[in-house]
Amino acid sequence: MEHTLAPEFPASLDWLNTTEPVRMAQLRGKVCALAFINAGSAWSTQRLNDLAHLHARHGERLNVVAVHVPKFEHERDARRAGRRLRRQKFDFPVAHDADWVAWQQFGIEAWPTVVLLDGDGRIRERVVGEGPIRELDMRVSELVAGLVPRSRSPRPIELRRGGEPGLPLRFPVGITLSGGYLYLADSNHHRVLECDQSGRVLRQFGSGGPGFIDGPMELAAFNRPHGIAIERDTLYVADSGNHAVRRIQLRTGDVDTVLGAGRPGSAEPGIVGDPRAVILDQPRAVALAGGHLYVACAGDNRIWDLDLGQRELSLLAGSGALDVIDGTGEMAAFAEPVGLTAVQQAVYVADAAGSAIRSINVRTRQVQTLVGQGAWEFGRADGQRVDARLQQPQALALDPDSPRLWIADSGNDVLRTLRLGGGELTTFELPRPLHGPSGLAVADGVVWIADTDAHAVLRLDTRDGTMSHVPIGE
Repeated sequence: MEHTLAPEFPASLDWLNTTEPVRMAQLRGKVCALAFINAGSAWSTQRLNDLAHLHARHGERLNVVAVHVPKFEHERDARRAGRRLRRQKFDFPVAHDADWVAWQQFGIEAWPTVVLLDGDGRIRERVVGEGPIRELDMRVSELVAGLVPRSRSPRPIELRRGGEPGLPLRFPVGITLSGGYLYLADSNHHRVLECDQSGRVLRQFGSGGPGFIDGPMELAAFNRPHGIAIERDTLYVADSGNHAVRRIQLRTGDVDTVLGAGRPGSAEPGIVGDPRAVILDQPRAVALAGGHLYVACAGDNRIWDLDLGQRELSLLAGSGALDVIDGTGEMAAFAEPVGLTAVQQAVYVADAAGSAIRSINVRTRQVQTLVGQGAWEFGRADGQRVDARLQQPQALALDPDSPRLWIADSGNDVLRTLRLGGGELTTFELPRPLHGPSGLAVADGVVWIADTDAHAVLRLDTRDGTMSHVPIGE
């Protein structure tokens, strides 16, 4: 069977972490996994993790190259795309395809797609979507087994070192308040912090290195924790990199696992006996109401409901398809749910890939779209819900003093509010732009913002519009 030679990388690519553009000739002699990904896609995130594992496993026999192709307008900026990609850890070349040139050249149709090249640079296979790592590994291994030794080695690819500055926080995400304390998921330092409201760190939960370890706070380990929620003396953590929900007992500081096996997959409803037997797929947010813990899984586009008293897990809503569809329970569809907040009989969802805000009635399981018109309808527009537009919202919070939602409109780097009960979407004017905000908490007229890409926490006083930096760990 004839296999087509892979085309040369187009000159328009912006190589984000190499000293010079990569050429196809430099990939010859090894199998190459050429991954077309999107920085904001949960499926792409998992596929990049898979490729990092395979790169380490196959060593000198496998090249990995990632090509980032934007969906949202803000992702066309190479610097922003690079910053978003640096939330993950990998050690292979990444290019930015702002105008979809390589995407079209290779005939790609969906994120993520991995194009497998043999040692002669011929296209052997395409692996589309998120799937089990063992299937991808099997296909890579077959090509590796067929490699023929070469007398000459191609010119090596040199990675450019650098990245984010060495600050006290690194991509902070989840944030919540309780009893005068501020709790923060310092995602890329793999820890959760307890602070006073001036920013002084009182306790650190997690060793600071990635891992999946229960135990005392200084020995426990998280992996890119995201959303957090608190009820009395218990803090729940969406431990996204571990595909788990963790629990911190604030009286003792001990950490244990509520749900999650450490690998991606879709959960099975039922009584939870062994928490580590429950498989989740990139939980990004948690919320509490009425004795229930709600979990938003961006990897399988579902919202799960754990009855904390009965220890019973059930599907609240979501078919698993990536879409923006209203309906009841599994008839509805979400597009990468990443933010949650809950009150009484309502759960509100930030649907990142759908640029939408959704609501779920927990009694009827009815899902309704409050803002958003579909996965490819996004922008920045205030007004009535049919006309309003968001761009990749990452977090939301209920205002305890008025019937409105605060929304971290991350793609537009702004803060929005949505008045519940049929009100309009509006932009709250800030004294300066935000930088990929991905966490919100509201109390006493103050909005606390995890300004994620700036590695900072901000305090916004909504009464006078002043905004100040919270010097956490400084």
